Amino acid sequence: MKEACGVFGIYLPGADVSHLTFDGIFALQHRGQESAGMAVSDGVSITVVKDTGLVASVFDDRTLYGLNGSLSIGHTRYSTAGSQDWSSAQPVYRTVGSQSFALAHNGNLTNTDQLAERVGALPGIGLTDSDMMAELIAQSFLANAEVVDGLHDALHKALPLIEGAFSLTLLDQDRIYGVRDPHGFRPLCLGRFGSEEEPTGWALASESPALDVVGATFVREVDPGEIVTIGPEGVSSDRYAPAGETDAHLCIFEFVYFARPDSLLRGKEVHGARRRMGQLLAQQVPVEADMVMGVPDSGVPAAEGYALASGIPYGQGLVKNRYMGRTFINPEQGAREKGVKRKLNPLRENIKGKRLVVVDDSVVRGTTTRALVKMLKEAGAAEVHLRISSPPFKWPCFYGIDTPTRAELLAATHSIEEITAYIGADTMAYLSLEHLVEAIGVEKGFCDACLSGNYPTPVAISPAKDVAPPANEPVELQPALPGV
Repeated sequence: MKEACGVFGIYLPGADVSHLTFDGIFALQHRGQESAGMAVSDGVSITVVKDTGLVASVFDDRTLYGLNGSLSIGHTRYSTAGSQDWSSAQPVYRTVGSQSFALAHNGNLTNTDQLAERVGALPGIGLTDSDMMAELIAQSFLANAEVVDGLHDALHKALPLIEGAFSLTLLDQDRIYGVRDPHGFRPLCLGRFGSEEEPTGWALASESPALDVVGATFVREVDPGEIVTIGPEGVSSDRYAPAGETDAHLCIFEFVYFARPDSLLRGKEVHGARRRMGQLLAQQVPVEADMVMGVPDSGVPAAEGYALASGIPYGQGLVKNRYMGRTFINPEQGAREKGVKRKLNPLRENIKGKRLVVVDDSVVRGTTTRALVKMLKEAGAAEVHLRISSPPFKWPCFYGIDTPTRAELLAATHSIEEITAYIGADTMAYLSLEHLVEAIGVEKGFCDACLSGNYPTPVAISPAKDVAPPANEPVELQPALPGV
């Protein structure tokens, strides 16, 4: 299971913004660790630098000082489509006559077959969905040369043809643009430099902490179906999708796992929502224990909430290697298994002989959770009671998380009792979907398809995702999961 990407954009007249773009995408590193890149415009030409690796390994001072310009977009990537090499790194760049633009994309499209045919992709030539979007926008210039006036008009022509999840930052020589799909699956927000009365510049980011780190003030979230245009005239907004055709469906897992705890989403700080998830989890499934501990990092706020509501002391049971990436989004199964020991180590004196409540955010395949429980018991834990601060993950995602097939999703094919036996915990329980929504504090406007199977848009049923609901007969246990 992989998260998609982080996108950033900045317009700050009179300043070279490459270092600020670096800071912005560095703050979004958690959203993608495969590649990083930025496109910078000096008002005449656009320069793109991108490579595989983390932000700090792709860019250094020498590289940044050579990127001059007052407007820029940036990107951190984890693939949901396409290869994992340099050719799939972003931003994507296109030149059409005298026009040129760059595009950074967070999300995943659901009509790529139709788009590939429309843009004339040759069989066997691999294109990411971001490449196809760029081609479609470029073709909007060519096909409508007499009526299209710049990138803004081209976006209005191209975007209605695109289905699925996309939060975009784009730039041409003079302006940057922010776009969200009509359902708002992936987050995007707007920030301001200077005062409200006298703004000196603007920024766009997947998450609000990227605005904080560059010194911009959070203004608002970009609406589903909206295009925000930022340039010499200031900031303006219009819609490419009529209001009646938009319906907010922010991915609910942004609150559970993906977003930084200091992010603002739907007017709520993520850390507080995660803490309330733990409090409701303690009320829903109490247990007698000696210590509550969280799995770093996203399980920690929920563990604090569980301890607060239950009265069981909160303690540290694991030390995290801060130089490790997120095992959740490692691309290979073997890497995930090895990543647990590389990433986490038990505090033996703290956990020896104790009955532990271990709070984590989710269970996908169960591989890392099983290794974690084994590690704690080998370190002397008397009991391990696993509590998950989200409902069972049962359905694949088509909107920006590259989940495995239903057959590989542990909760899709096994009961809680079977999962408990497989991972080796003494007890296990999930937070209900109703309590998850209550913890967030916003009743509507989320996509919970991975938890409920209710997809907001039509999705293709394919063997790769196996999205069709199982028949009403017992599901055969998967032989790939030993120990059940």
